Amino acid sequence: MLKRAVSAGDTVESQCTRCKSLLNHTVVAMVDGRVVRVKCNTCGSEHNHREVKEPKAPVQKSVKAAAAPKTPRAKAAKAPVISDEEVWEELIRPLDPDLAVPYSMDGRFRPNTLLSHPSFGIGVVSSSQSGKIEVVFKAGRKLLRCAA
Repeated sequence: MLKRAVSAGDTVESQCTRCKSLLNHTVVAMVDGRVVRVKCNTCGSEHNHREVKEPKAPVQKSVKAAAAPKTPRAKAAKAPVISDEEVWEELIRPLDPDLAVPYSMDGRFRPNTLLSHPSFGIGVVSSSQSGKIEVVFKAGRKLLRCAA
């Protein structure tokens, strides 16, 4: 059986970019006998033609590669994860909670300052940036606004 040449207006299978599946499309434009642009018969979107890709055949491994013993890879050792609560306990241990400075958005705070927040409780300032401080509370780390 002879395969007839495809022309504009014919139906071809193409990968639809909107539907994300292989569907029938109508040929809209051709260049040098190749389908270039198509219109999806399902959703109506017009896009470049994406030909049907044939599945790749599985690659046979050589006898040497299959017989070679596999050596286990050394995994990078991860540092133990320390919770924010444990960090908070370590930071607050040498400090007196009665000397905590009340938090205010207009205040200026230095690192390692003990802070009293109305919602989060007692915390320790871990870092200071322009207009922000990071505070370690028992519930976790919080980024708070402060004077620049």
